Amino acid sequence: MKKGTTGSATIHIEAPPEKVYETVTDVTRMGEWSPETIKGEWLDGATGPTVGAHFKGTNRQGLVRWSTKPRVIVADSGREFAFVTTYRSNDLTKWSYRFEPDAGGTKVTESFEMVDDQPGVVEFAEKYIMRIKDRKGDLERGMQETLERIKSAVEGSAS
Repeated sequence: MKKGTTGSATIHIEAPPEKVYETVTDVTRMGEWSPETIKGEWLDGATGPTVGAHFKGTNRQGLVRWSTKPRVIVADSGREFAFVTTYRSNDLTKWSYRFEPDAGGTKVTESFEMVDDQPGVVEFAEKYIMRIKDRKGDLERGMQETLERIKSAVEGSAS
């Protein structure tokens, strides 16, 4: 994908923004929700979302597995959690979760923005190894599935 490409998904969750934020920012649980991420772990002594913290995300799409080491760029409890993935020290993709009070619950929007062009090796892997024809659409479907699973987890634990 090219620089400037964006996508998003939104859902309403029957819980306060702070609770939803707490759930989303527990990157060690992202494998429970994401159809692509299978594992997450904080790095370098980080134990939660703070600006500058790094975590490792292990991902899978079909037979292809890879990992990223995103850097947290926004950690505003109950409002926004954002991080960037990098490739060879260049920011590549910004991922963001925004939380807004909504009818007694929370409107959550997950989004991505390509902040730099994807390296050719990544585009090659997506097209020819993973066989993804529409990566933007694939990511948007994945975000919606992730949000639906987070909604189930949060609302199922709300008592």
